[in-house]
Amino acid sequence: VQLQACGGGLVQAGGSLRLSCAASGRTFSSYVMGWFRQAPGKEREFVAHISGSGGVTYYVDSVKGRFTISRDNAKSTLYLQMNSLQPEDTAVYYCAADSRLLLRLWASGQMGYWGQGTLVTVSS
Repeated sequence: VQLQACGGGLVQAGGSLRLSCAASGRTFSSYVMGWFRQAPGKEREFVAHISGSGGVTYYVDSVKGRFTISRDNAKSTLYLQMNSLQPEDTAVYYCAADSRLLLRLWASGQMGYWGQGTLVTVSS
């Protein structure tokens, strides 16, 4: 599966952005999809994932209540709605796909497929 992320940009603290990740290739709904981010000088961090049907989601504590992951299987597109953005959310955001939902796998970052990153910059 090929992944193409977009939607990043510059936003003030407290603002919102919606990232999208368009997928092509094998059946989109067969993949667990997720988002990672990498801040300057830091390691890549798992942010959230969503099951193939969209019925199961998981968020890391730092974004819980502010970010919402969703997917539209008819459009083969993954989304990340980011609200109440803070400067510490500044990072390159990556979408990823894998056939497995196992949380520790996603936490390890060993995903089957990656999209290119999209930069989110939050100014204070």
